[in-house]
Amino acid sequence: MFPFVRLFKDLFLASRQPPLETLTETHVSHHICWPHDLDVWLELNNGRALSLYDLGRTAMAQRAGMIGVLKREGWGLTMAGTSTRFRRRIRGFERFEMRSRALCWDDKFIYLEQSMWKRNGECASHVLYRSAVTNKNGIVAPHTVLSAMGQPTTSPEMPDWVAKWCAAETHRPWPPMQDA
Repeated sequence: MFPFVRLFKDLFLASRQPPLETLTETHVSHHICWPHDLDVWLELNNGRALSLYDLGRTAMAQRAGMIGVLKREGWGLTMAGTSTRFRRRIRGFERFEMRSRALCWDDKFIYLEQSMWKRNGECASHVLYRSAVTNKNGIVAPHTVLSAMGQPTTSPEMPDWVAKWCAAETHRPWPPMQDA
């Protein structure tokens, strides 16, 4: 089940923080790995990690003013792709910090970066998301979204590693091949 109670808690805490001036500023949130977050190896389940990343993105979007714009315009927010690296275990009851920010955007997508950091300063995981704002007609261009938010519409330069990921995604077959 999606962690709705945690989401409401994180949105409440984010509402008490100063607004982010730009979508590219980093939102920092703090979390605990609870027993219901664990897999059979007693570490943070990889699927639950992605759900927890949802919390960080949503609070970041709220602080940047995006949630209000989405509600006002009747737009939705969806994830169109992801690349995740897991490098260190997060164990039960362990506290960790999550960092969330937008890196850049193109004509269709906003690219988001998030990471989980252990108390000893080690990065436990890192994720890159390709997100899209949508309406009944399809994708809303990021410059339209940022303009509605009152933010600069010119994207920071796309990092090379993000550009290479985007290029690799163009070679991935869709729909995927199905074995008979």
